[in-house]
Amino acid sequence: MEEQKKMSLMQLTFIVAVNMMGSGIIMLPANMAQVGAISLLSWVVTALGSMAIAYGFAQAGVLNQRAGGLAAYAEEAYGKDGYFQTFFLYFLSLAIANVAVAISAVGYLAAFFPWLSATPVATTLGVIGLLWLTTVANFGGPSITGRIGSITVWGVILPVGAISIIGWFWFKSDTFVQAWNPQGLSIAQGMGSSISLTLWAFLGMESAAQNSGAVENPKRNVPLACLFGTLGAAVIYVLSTTVIQGIVPNEELAKSTGPFGLAYAQMFSPLVGSIVMGLAAMACVGSLLGWQFTLAEIARASSEERMFPGLFGKVNRLGAPIVGMIVLGVVQSLMALSTMSPNLSEQFNALVNLAVVTNVLPYIIGLSALTVMMKAAKVERGVYKRNLTVVVIAIVYSTYAIWAAGLEAVMGGMLVMAIGFLIWAFIAPRFAPAAAAAEA
Repeated sequence: MEEQKKMSLMQLTFIVAVNMMGSGIIMLPANMAQVGAISLLSWVVTALGSMAIAYGFAQAGVLNQRAGGLAAYAEEAYGKDGYFQTFFLYFLSLAIANVAVAISAVGYLAAFFPWLSATPVATTLGVIGLLWLTTVANFGGPSITGRIGSITVWGVILPVGAISIIGWFWFKSDTFVQAWNPQGLSIAQGMGSSISLTLWAFLGMESAAQNSGAVENPKRNVPLACLFGTLGAAVIYVLSTTVIQGIVPNEELAKSTGPFGLAYAQMFSPLVGSIVMGLAAMACVGSLLGWQFTLAEIARASSEERMFPGLFGKVNRLGAPIVGMIVLGVVQSLMALSTMSPNLSEQFNALVNLAVVTNVLPYIIGLSALTVMMKAAKVERGVYKRNLTVVVIAIVYSTYAIWAAGLEAVMGGMLVMAIGFLIWAFIAPRFAPAAAAAEA
């Protein structure tokens, strides 16, 4: 039988970069402009930290190829309780991120339907409506969802990639200088000002190691692809957000609900700007459609492992876990209501900060288990030291990112973790040694 052809280093690197370059970037220029162009220094810290995180997870993915990803890594060091806490935090971070993606979509749709950004109530209703639209659209099962997402993601990648190259023809140094530091921040403040926002654009890097079974020479190529893919995405992120600061005046950019569309409108014409707005909105809706199904699937799989209630495991004849989708739709709607703000940008920031905290905590737990995995695999001493150095950098950066997210986000993350321990108190007996022995 002919051996199945596996991915090369270049192919996997491309997949890693595309996986990260979803809808996370399209609102960033406007949010960062509220601080000033000095916030671009955050990219330096985040790019280095994200590469360390990505490399750590690449190593973990090679050593532990069990289903469960971050949670499976955590279980190596912390047992089932570590598995549950990591999974629960990561799961909620995805739900929070979905609401933020919906806000991004509403921001770009507001160019066509101005009433969406007229009042906080109108914006929130638009976000909730979009959340339910993508939830109901998934009732038909997974067959169409994946295809749509693989096409619509290019609605972000193409405009963002293009402006990184051709935008410099419209770049004005005077515009950039005036935008540099309107708030008079120090260099250290500037570097820490937008850590959560820039890290938001890299979330999802942990999924790269899941392709290790389909790659040529995974021990070499998976870590390299994670590094090169993250570096490639970082270059495009830095170039695109920098060039926009020199095209659109800072005050105008900070108020925009669709910064890339605004930039293209100034570069070419309002029509081109509207086309970019439409592509970005399409990409957000496609991304949200895929993540809504992914979230419901994670809940379904967890119910089968007795981590979640059985209702999340019920599927229709097309394979869609409808009951779980409805419950998650209600939860996300409540999140949208609870973060209602005077403007769309403030609501987006609040959700991104909370999503980063609840996402980075599982990063720390999962990465800290790499030492146990390396000991079990009896890796060479030189490899152990190198990986440990990278993991320390990744965890220090992740801890800094939590601090930079602000008190409200940290408080929210701690409340979520406390709820997780409360839930674990009820399900822990299912996994206790006595219970397992009784079932045997």
